[in-house]
Amino acid sequence: MARKARNAKAAEVKEEVKAVEAAPVEEVTEAATETAPVKETVKKAAEKKTPGRKTAAKKTTAAKKTTSKAASQTNLFIQYQGAELSYADLIERAKSDAGVKSPKTVNLYVKPEDNMVYYVVDEKVGGFVLA
Repeated sequence: MARKARNAKAAEVKEEVKAVEAAPVEEVTEAATETAPVKETVKKAAEKKTPGRKTAAKKTTAAKKTTSKAASQTNLFIQYQGAELSYADLIERAKSDAGVKSPKTVNLYVKPEDNMVYYVVDEKVGGFVLA
């Protein structure tokens, strides 16, 4: 007897799902407010029809995480024989020395034992004395 009751209930739920899938949104929301089993059916039907909602929520969350990672800032300071140089200052000095305002690539080679910084800025090679 328990099987018959479960099978009958399963058949009713399947019919409700079919009715919900075929019904307009207004009718579905009205039906959802009437009874609890219908609410579950509506939720399942909505999940089946709109799988894009979950992916959109995941994309938004990923975008927020990326933004917070980009907001972090890293600084590099070189200290040698009482002098301190920041990475940003060395980059700016190499760009101005090379005469390039917005370079694609900047490579710095700091040699404190020679008191020199050598650079390659967009294939322009040069160097300057550490101050």
